[in-house]
Amino acid sequence: MTFTTRFAPSPTGPLHLGHAYSAILAHDMARAAGGRFLLRMEDTDLQRSKPEWDAQIIDDLTWLGLTWDGAVLRQSEQLSSYDFALRALADLNLLYPCSCSRSQIQAALAAPQEGVTHEVYPGLCKHRPMASRQDGDALRLHLDRALALFDGAYPQFTETGPRHAGSHRIDPEQAMARIGDVVLSRKGEDIVAYFLASALDDVAQGITHVIRGEDLFDFTAIQVILMALLDLPIPIYHHHRLIRDDNGKRLAKRDDARAIAKYRAEGASPAEIRTMVGL
Repeated sequence: MTFTTRFAPSPTGPLHLGHAYSAILAHDMARAAGGRFLLRMEDTDLQRSKPEWDAQIIDDLTWLGLTWDGAVLRQSEQLSSYDFALRALADLNLLYPCSCSRSQIQAALAAPQEGVTHEVYPGLCKHRPMASRQDGDALRLHLDRALALFDGAYPQFTETGPRHAGSHRIDPEQAMARIGDVVLSRKGEDIVAYFLASALDDVAQGITHVIRGEDLFDFTAIQVILMALLDLPIPIYHHHRLIRDDNGKRLAKRDDARAIAKYRAEGASPAEIRTMVGL
């Protein structure tokens, strides 16, 4: 199978040095293997995704000297392609409606758990059947039921990244404690959310190696679970180091001071960007 990877940003802000590192690494690994590198815009957040950011991302990547194979895939242009997965999970009784606001979730949470990278949903709506779904409700994965379907034979995946290299079998207790019942379809939009859309597109595009930041390592468990439930092939994962600021904090889109466009405006070259990120 042809080595195939991708860079899949959300067009909700400028690319920064961390994005540059991830995109260049994925591109260079694909080219070194004689494989394919794809570009995908994960723009299912229709409110925050903007065409001007989409255009800026393409311009920045082109300036960096990256080339991709085939047309850019935009999730917003194929929203109906994800419906089959939600129907299949609903048929397995693995979804439930949720009307909770962020403030309700935060109020119900205990003190943050060490190592948890996002707010683990406290299960306020977990008792609700699908028949109770109302307009505006999100759909969440009932993780307990999903894990029970494996009857102890939990799926596994291969990791080649520097910190987690090896074969990993899903740990159900860790998945429950660190990730929980994630949203698979967002409130009021019937649009599939990141965890599911990204996993489905990786399969549909024939991605053999998912190359992304180590901050997403924990979430790989949910995507592997979803792919296994849907009887889909599981790619190899490579979670790379993060590019951090002077205080050791990982970069985010709000870090405009490290935006690629800013360095370009100041006269930096693509080669200098590679040096800045340790390539």
